Amino acid sequence: MTKALFAGRRWTSLRLRLLVVFALVALVAAVSASGIAYWLNREAVLTRTQDAALGDFRQEMQNRAAALPADPTPEEIQRTAELMAGSSPGYSVLLVHERKDGRKVIGAAGAVPFGLNDVPRSLQYAVNDRQKTTAANDAEYHMYWQRTKPQGNPYLVGGTRIVGGGPTGYMYKSLATERDDLNALGWSLTIATGLALLGSALLAQGAARTVLKPVQRLGDAARRLGEGELDHRLDVSGTDELADLSRTFNRTAEALEKKVADMSAREEASRRFVADMSHELRTPLTALTAVAEVLEEEVEDLDPMIAPAVGLVVSETRRLNDLVENLMEVTRFDAGTARLVLDDVNVADQVTACIDARAWLDAVELDAGRGIVARLDPRRLDVILANLIGNALKHGGSPVRVSVCVEGEWLVIAVRDNGPGIPEEVLPHVFDRFYKASASRPKSDGSGLGLSIAMENAHIHGGDITAANGTEGGAVFTLRLPMDVGAVIAGGGVEA
Repeated sequence: MTKALFAGRRWTSLRLRLLVVFALVALVAAVSASGIAYWLNREAVLTRTQDAALGDFRQEMQNRAAALPADPTPEEIQRTAELMAGSSPGYSVLLVHERKDGRKVIGAAGAVPFGLNDVPRSLQYAVNDRQKTTAANDAEYHMYWQRTKPQGNPYLVGGTRIVGGGPTGYMYKSLATERDDLNALGWSLTIATGLALLGSALLAQGAARTVLKPVQRLGDAARRLGEGELDHRLDVSGTDELADLSRTFNRTAEALEKKVADMSAREEASRRFVADMSHELRTPLTALTAVAEVLEEEVEDLDPMIAPAVGLVVSETRRLNDLVENLMEVTRFDAGTARLVLDDVNVADQVTACIDARAWLDAVELDAGRGIVARLDPRRLDVILANLIGNALKHGGSPVRVSVCVEGEWLVIAVRDNGPGIPEEVLPHVFDRFYKASASRPKSDGSGLGLSIAMENAHIHGGDITAANGTEGGAVFTLRLPMDVGAVIAGGGVEA
């Protein structure tokens, strides 16, 4: 299939189309020129040959046939035919004299013997047709000629009659020599056409190389630019349209490189600001968290008017602490410093530990075999599960069902909630950063980073998370991870 696709691209390439156009133009021009040249030469050769033969035959008829007596004998007719054929430029002669009693006296001579049956009937009628003499026509009989091809061989047949009484004469000349000369000319013109076609192909190849090489360099440069080599530039020479296009490409690439560099610098500055801000917030947050825990322990002894405020401070301090931790995690992903610590993990035990650590055992149903062992990062798997299950409990409602299975080389963990599901317009955005389900669900006190962090952790394992609505209601989040993440990192790859 790859070879067929490659071949299809080659047959539709600009280079091939240029070659075909050049070849067609050269072929049409060469065939037209050769055809015209052949036709002109053919007419010239045949006209010259027939004019010479007919002119000589007319002169011989006037000099010899007209000198015969009124009633010549067969010997005189034959001798006159032989004299005419002997002095002729290669044609045979046939003399026919009709006596008063209706009998015909015939004399024939020449290299190619022929008789009256070899003369076309139409020519005989034309030669013997007596015409009236007028001011425009001073002769009763005229000379006529015709080209014939008996048995495939070309001949010129001409005839005339002596005015005032005398024999009718016919000449029979072979045109084989002229045919051979014209065939040789045809072959020469065919060879010339082939050479012109070959020359056009070479010219087209040279033109294609001259025109398409800069285009190919421009295409390669655009491809390298698309692959991230923003510093790549084209060497420009000349003042033609391709040179202007190359200069435009260089200016565009330079502007793009500058803009990307500026964006990268701003992104790096923003990332560094978030990291520094998160780091600086951890120290006061630690103190605030400690104070909040103390206040939470003493909340029952506080004034009922103050207790709600203390509870709000405690909950918001914990949310702020979670937000800072999430920001630190996102910063590590963006900076590319997040690393996996792989270990062989019993998936069922890991899921159970995640649920138990967060006191979700009463709200979560687990369906997982005990013999499933995968090589992955247990801490990051715990983060993924905590975000998915916590999101299901918070927005979907219990009971939440977690199922674990193995499909080929993939570990598949599905988290199903018992809620109303996710609106279709929200599905494409559930993994976006700071996108909260509160836009469509009334309950939302999270940071909007949980699902995004879960997706990043799945990606760093070489896996993925998808969100959909179940056929029986509720939302379904499906986590797919390679069973052996180490093999994926080493370049082994996993086929879905």
